[in-house]
Amino acid sequence: MNKEKESTDSDGGQESIFDKLEMPLLFDKYDLSEVVVNDPGLRRYINLQPILVPHSGGSYANKRFGKEEVSIIERLICSMMRTERYTGKKTMAYKTVKDAFDIIHKKTNENPVQVLIRAIENSAPKEETTQITYGGISVPKAVDVSPWRRLSLALGNNAKGAVKSSYKSKKGIAACLAEELIKAANGDRNAFAVNRKDEMERMAQSAR
Repeated sequence: MNKEKESTDSDGGQESIFDKLEMPLLFDKYDLSEVVVNDPGLRRYINLQPILVPHSGGSYANKRFGKEEVSIIERLICSMMRTERYTGKKTMAYKTVKDAFDIIHKKTNENPVQVLIRAIENSAPKEETTQITYGGISVPKAVDVSPWRRLSLALGNNAKGAVKSSYKSKKGIAACLAEELIKAANGDRNAFAVNRKDEMERMAQSAR
């Protein structure tokens, strides 16, 4: 019997079997392949590889700059784990982010990951201040923020804002996180992360 051979030509070859496979959806609901990062500085450091469950099990913990290979959703979950009663409780933080994404989808009718990306872009500071010492006198100096640090600050401030807004509130933490991300995505200065970004850039501008 003659076996059909797939052509290796890039022009007229048969479609690869991998092209027919469906990419996994985040939480079996959201397509990461349609998400767009508009900030060119952050684009390289935001991992949007399609994934079903955002959990790497610490595979990149001992690798230099390994965070680049961690899904941005898992990084948001880890940021929630660094706040108050969620410290070290990944299952709780995972459920919080998953529920928050469902709320965002219902409120905005958008892909919640796209809302998260816009929130990060709007809350990532471009300048901050550092202390320079001259003869025992410390002077604030404005410096540019690296894309790596911009991303980490944006994720951390959004998580802190969600926890802070949950104090003395009848809303659950998932609803507070969803509200914080929606506000940040819209550039609302009432969002903790956006307000913090403006404050850092204002201080840097006065220290130039």
